[in-house]
Amino acid sequence: MDLFPAIDIRSGRVVRLSQGETARETVYGNDPLAVAARFAEQGAPWIHLVDLDRAFGTGENDEVVRRIISQVSPRVRVQLGGGFRSLDRIRDARDLAVARVVVGTGAAVDPDFVPASVELLGSARLAVGIDARDGWVAVRGWTETSSLRAEELARRVLGQGVTTLIYTDVARDGLLGGPDVEGALALQRIGAAVIASGGVANLDDIRAVRRAGLAGVVVGRALYEGAFGLADALEAAGCAPHS
Repeated sequence: MDLFPAIDIRSGRVVRLSQGETARETVYGNDPLAVAARFAEQGAPWIHLVDLDRAFGTGENDEVVRRIISQVSPRVRVQLGGGFRSLDRIRDARDLAVARVVVGTGAAVDPDFVPASVELLGSARLAVGIDARDGWVAVRGWTETSSLRAEELARRVLGQGVTTLIYTDVARDGLLGGPDVEGALALQRIGAAVIASGGVANLDDIRAVRRAGLAGVVVGRALYEGAFGLADALEAAGCAPHS
């Protein structure tokens, strides 16, 4: 199972949002590059990097994202999300050393977006983020709720060539209440490799995701607040650090 330490960037700072709400922001640092370097030094095979300003449509952190990717690649693979709603953005990501691009809103609101993105990137470099609120897909940085059920979107994008989903229960994100393993498993039974995100509080949560047979887990607030170290998290996930 893969483990993804998360770096969420807003206004150039490393932050975490509770349930995706900008008013409930905690700042964990002013130097995202230093955080990425620390994760790399500690053996992280992956980093889950999100440009929140892109996700909310309020700006961008393109330069710091490019610098992080340049700094840690190729020894650390970067999974990049945040505002990928146009093919121009997908083309930009294609030209970076990004191992995987995460699309969310674009997949939900435009049925043609995923097939076109798969054509540009290939299935291996594309994941769809399915962020659910009471089973309904949340979009535009979680500020709106669509008329799509999570399983409906999963079936659609799997039929369009996507093989990896990142599932978040919005109600759990940033609250350290444990990930929604059952919700993630429901999507994995459809045929995807599913990465669980949101709510991880301790090493037992990581072990539970691993026992369930899910493809991976994203860790954020608990790592920043010292509930566990990255080395212990990698061990709990059964994930070998990069050499």
